[in-house]
Amino acid sequence: MTPAEIKPIISFEEFEKLDIRVGTITAVQEIPKSNKLMKLIVDFGDHTRQILAGIKQEREDPTEIEGKQALFVVNMADRKMAGEVSQGMLFDIGYADGVTPVLAMPETAVPNGTRAG
Repeated sequence: MTPAEIKPIISFEEFEKLDIRVGTITAVQEIPKSNKLMKLIVDFGDHTRQILAGIKQEREDPTEIEGKQALFVVNMADRKMAGEVSQGMLFDIGYADGVTPVLAMPETAVPNGTRAG
């Protein structure tokens, strides 16, 4: 793999607008109307969200990530896809570079809702 060019410089204030938090994936569910999307139910400590992620074709068994902590962007506008609503975005590693994606996750367990950055 050849690393992509670095994106344009942003200010620290722009970076601070992203709210990236740790959540535990408590369930991974099929979305019948989609060939790519799976519905993740994610516990953020003080609340639970439904987040749609395009992992159906990336993993032999998408449910293997149930029970794992991962990073999620939680301050994005809700987005309707395949008849379902996504309340954030899975922050994974590799997809944009054509590498088999993996979860961005803490090296040891931390409380759900812990902020990254």
